[in-house]
Amino acid sequence: MRILIVGGGGREHALAWKIKKSSRCSRIFCAPGNGGISDIAECVGIKATDIQEMVKFAKQNSIDMTIVAPDDPLALGMVDALQSEGLRAFGPKKNAAIIEASKVFAKDLMRKYEIPTPEFRVFTDYSEAIVYLRQTRYPTVIKADGLALGKGVIIANNCQEACEAVDNMMNKKIFGMAGSRIVAESFITGDEVSVLAFTDGKTIIPMISAKDHKRVYDGNMGPNTGGMGAFSPSSAYNYSIANEAFEKIIEPTIKAMKNEGRSFSGVLYFGLMLSSNGPYLLEYNARFGDPETQAILPLLKTDLLDIFDAILSQDLASINLEWQEKASACVVLASGGYPGEYKTGYEIFGLDDTGFEEDVVIFHSGTKKTGDKYYTNGGRVIGVTAIEDNLEKAVTKAYRNIGKISFEGMHYRKDIGKFKF
Repeated sequence: MRILIVGGGGREHALAWKIKKSSRCSRIFCAPGNGGISDIAECVGIKATDIQEMVKFAKQNSIDMTIVAPDDPLALGMVDALQSEGLRAFGPKKNAAIIEASKVFAKDLMRKYEIPTPEFRVFTDYSEAIVYLRQTRYPTVIKADGLALGKGVIIANNCQEACEAVDNMMNKKIFGMAGSRIVAESFITGDEVSVLAFTDGKTIIPMISAKDHKRVYDGNMGPNTGGMGAFSPSSAYNYSIANEAFEKIIEPTIKAMKNEGRSFSGVLYFGLMLSSNGPYLLEYNARFGDPETQAILPLLKTDLLDIFDAILSQDLASINLEWQEKASACVVLASGGYPGEYKTGYEIFGLDDTGFEEDVVIFHSGTKKTGDKYYTNGGRVIGVTAIEDNLEKAVTKAYRNIGKISFEGMHYRKDIGKFKF
């Protein structure tokens, strides 16, 4: 099979790495790709959101399956455009991708179908939002309605922080039109867990759980990022909780979307909070998470192309997912200053080192390759994933191998998977 992967981050590198292991895969293209992806796939200079050029390339190059990985092209309808030309495309259509593209839609769906989620209010008027925030309890959570690169969620500890967040979103438009509407959500505590699931719109099969680390600094301090690391599985997500989440959240979501005429096919991500009152749903993503994918896929034993093929054939029920009984940890190496302003173009040293230990995989997020050298080209630069018999060993191995890599301003959290969440 000739495969085209849309995107150019760590998630896409992990997808390409896993798909390349399939005996059914003959050739992989990635648009636009990155420095690391270029070592295992043919990178194509097309922006991930350029629907017209992506469709043209897929047709001209006899692509058997296009995997649309990032949120933006999904929300824009790239899968619809590919399928309308008779091409096989993996991912939800535009009317289903709205489950991530609009937090207001998602929260309204949860409320309508009684899916457990924190209480919330939606605001389209700045003044009304401020009046509400002056009388609500704190901490509270402020969310931009639209896509904001994983940075559109602010946990406000007091009224001043909340009002500032709303001003930035609604008036200063720091997230563009994504902040035209906002969600103000009650803050709940517990163990936060990411559960990704394969679905063909009828059957839904959850993957093993993972834990993402959103804050930029150790101890969950600082602003939210796209993700500074992840580990899998989460010990907090035990068999009993998993069953409860499936019955109250995961399966009802697929039924709700089908009932709304928005049947969802692809990978659906559930951001859960395991509170003392049971699991609550915080958010959906309409695709593989990043960096959770870099922690989860190395543990998957089943051929990923077989899974994708079954989903596109509406036959996911025939698939039996198999996983290694091990643990993985992924630590993200970021540019200094991220998620704020940062510089790129610094040479990355150590990536050609043959001394990386067994079961350590280096996934590139924001890199470019010139000749035989790699350079930084984004906020999140590298993900170091290690697999071991248990989490403690996996974390130790990941940090041990990080010591082989360096670049100017390199920043990473030192506590991925090291304390209980």
